Amino acid sequence: MSPDSPIRVALVDDQTLVRSGFKMLIDSQPDLEVVAEVASGREAVASSAVAHADVVLMDIRMPEMDGIQATQILLGTDEGEITAREGGPRVLILTTFDLDEYALDAVKAGASGFLLKDAPPEELLSAIRTVHDGGSVVAPTTTRRLLNHMVPLLRRTSSASPQSEAGVASLTAREREVFELIANGRSNTEIASDLFLSEATVKTHVGRILSKLSARDRVQAVLIAYETGVVSA
Repeated sequence: MSPDSPIRVALVDDQTLVRSGFKMLIDSQPDLEVVAEVASGREAVASSAVAHADVVLMDIRMPEMDGIQATQILLGTDEGEITAREGGPRVLILTTFDLDEYALDAVKAGASGFLLKDAPPEELLSAIRTVHDGGSVVAPTTTRRLLNHMVPLLRRTSSASPQSEAGVASLTAREREVFELIANGRSNTEIASDLFLSEATVKTHVGRILSKLSARDRVQAVLIAYETGVVSA
């Protein structure tokens, strides 16, 4: 995709009116384009257009196949890996509830963020761009609240993989500092201020951290931070 091409968005939701409303909003933006609409997770994983989208808006609760299983298959996390394979779309989970009981499973499936279905239009559009950017901008606030809510459960039910442990061990002292701040929900701007660094330097550190952790984005990095005990509630 060329730098001037619009961000390709796929809509996966069993409610026709929801899809229609999102499509009208997204297609009204010059840098965004809806390239696929499907009504179930099963249709999503069978669709080449969904698989090749840049960002997928995925309803978490659908008949036939829910958004968690569909995300796992789309991103290649259905074999138990925390981090998704490269090349797949970034998934933004849509939920009706602010603290959805399935949120932890969606994070493990490789979701890059969460959004309430009744979020303001500008928040939806911003979240799509944020997720597409790979997390160089702070994740949507819903994601931060969900992760904070799930910390006790995460520490009880999750164990870090050897790959994650090795990735954390390979971080330099400065990268470890930045990693901890990422896990505590700090944006690049806030981290720069906290550590008296330029934002460009912070962005470089973040990129190296994600690479060493084999994490697709900040949400996956936060998950690894809690699972490895780098941060706790």
